[in-house]
Amino acid sequence: MLRTPFYQFHVDRGAKLVEFAGWEMPIMYTSIIEEHNQVRTAAGMFDVSHMGRVHFKGPDARVFLERLCTRRVYDMVEGQARYSLVCNEHGGVKDDVLIYRYGEDDFMLVVNASNRTKLLQHFNVVRGDLRLDIDDRTEKTAMLALQGPKVIPLVSDFSSEIPALKNYRFCVKSLLVFKMTISRTGYTGEDGIEVILPAGMASKAVGMMLEKSGSAKDIVKPIGLGARDTLRMEAGMPLYGHEMDEDTDPISAGLNFGINIDKDELEGGEVFIGQKALKEIAHPGPKNKLVGLFLDGKRTARQGMAIMHNDKPVGRVTSGCMSPTLQRPIAMGYVPAELSELDTVVQVDLGRATVDATVTKIPFYKRPKK
Repeated sequence: MLRTPFYQFHVDRGAKLVEFAGWEMPIMYTSIIEEHNQVRTAAGMFDVSHMGRVHFKGPDARVFLERLCTRRVYDMVEGQARYSLVCNEHGGVKDDVLIYRYGEDDFMLVVNASNRTKLLQHFNVVRGDLRLDIDDRTEKTAMLALQGPKVIPLVSDFSSEIPALKNYRFCVKSLLVFKMTISRTGYTGEDGIEVILPAGMASKAVGMMLEKSGSAKDIVKPIGLGARDTLRMEAGMPLYGHEMDEDTDPISAGLNFGINIDKDELEGGEVFIGQKALKEIAHPGPKNKLVGLFLDGKRTARQGMAIMHNDKPVGRVTSGCMSPTLQRPIAMGYVPAELSELDTVVQVDLGRATVDATVTKIPFYKRPKK
């Protein structure tokens, strides 16, 4: 298995390590509930170095990304990040990604760890004769996510520029002899940042940042993948392999905001892979839709469990957990469009029992407004 530059950091803090997408990663340090609540109330630090980081540079880099991604790229400004999807010809999702624009012909994609190898092969097919260099820097760099309501005040001790960043914007900061990319993004429903830096300097840089931030050592605690999953479920964030895959289109998943369906009709636009198929799904609309569910009782649903209506299976659960914040079972799943209205009551087959579940809004949780 691959190990991130923070492997020893995890071992020293007693993390329970598991295999995830070919990487040895911390599932938790203390408990999932404790770590979950730490992020909701203070600040948590996630090692997300397993995520792929692939750079694209050259005169045709933008054209390449326009063809590859469902979102517009030509109108992005330097220092902007944008959520997008990479689809196959049938409109299924190969991955959901973040596009970073560093310069006129200089971009980066952050991709899911489980899809990096597949996408690198796909990139070479899509590139064809286009003039650009593709550089997979995943194992040359490290990536951390700092999430929680106390993150930005702490970061203010390190930099005045970072707290001023708008959502989905980033800056490049120098520390000693290396540079870091710091973005205002996240995957937990909380405010925070993500930091990309050279692998060889990762541990030292984090130590310096925490020391410069004064009380950070007492406020920021390491968080494992277990709590990352419950946090993203509460926030209604889709996860590849659960809410999305190559047989599931992003419109059914409610990810319309990540698609410029008319991209080819706009100045600077290109036809993206899967655009024709997605247009056919968009009108008259998807047959199935991703919904949020509140389950009766205390038992939780798991991926693959049947969603029932009138004693017949009509859909499937994609993710489920006992919400630590809401103290009740929540789930996401696909149901026929006609059953996707709020407050519709369906049932979930938990194996030994079938329980009622009520269709509710996603996200289940939104952080309090300041």
